[in-house]
Amino acid sequence: MNKVILMGRLTRDPEVRYSAGENALAIARYTLAVDRRFRRDGEATADFINCVSFGRTAEFAEKYYRQGLKIVVSGRIQTGSYTNRDGQKVYTTEVVVEEQEFAESKSASDNYAASHPQTSAPAPSMPAPGAASADGFMNIPDGIDEELPFN
Repeated sequence: MNKVILMGRLTRDPEVRYSAGENALAIARYTLAVDRRFRRDGEATADFINCVSFGRTAEFAEKYYRQGLKIVVSGRIQTGSYTNRDGQKVYTTEVVVEEQEFAESKSASDNYAASHPQTSAPAPSMPAPGAASADGFMNIPDGIDEELPFN
């Protein structure tokens, strides 16, 4: 079984390209800084994991993901190799993303960006279907419980 689940912050905005041809496929590449559980000499350490996503997942990353945002991804590890311009063989390891989602509210992300100016980036503007409260979640109108089929 080859399954990976990671939670970390984007080190930069995703790099998105589209394949050539009639049915262009979006390909997004980004790096996650994943904190290590144990600290060395009381200092925080992180692993920097390369990720790649395709299709709608890549388009979503292009539209909503920005540097500093905390996300969760799941997928599989894929290894490969290529020969660089100097004729040396280079080995690669990356996570092919199958699922991805936000790991914090928009307000928590904005607070992180404000307190870490070196990693801040413009926050994506997402249209809200309803009025949002201070924590970034939509307010549920009173009386909606009667309309739900799973009371």
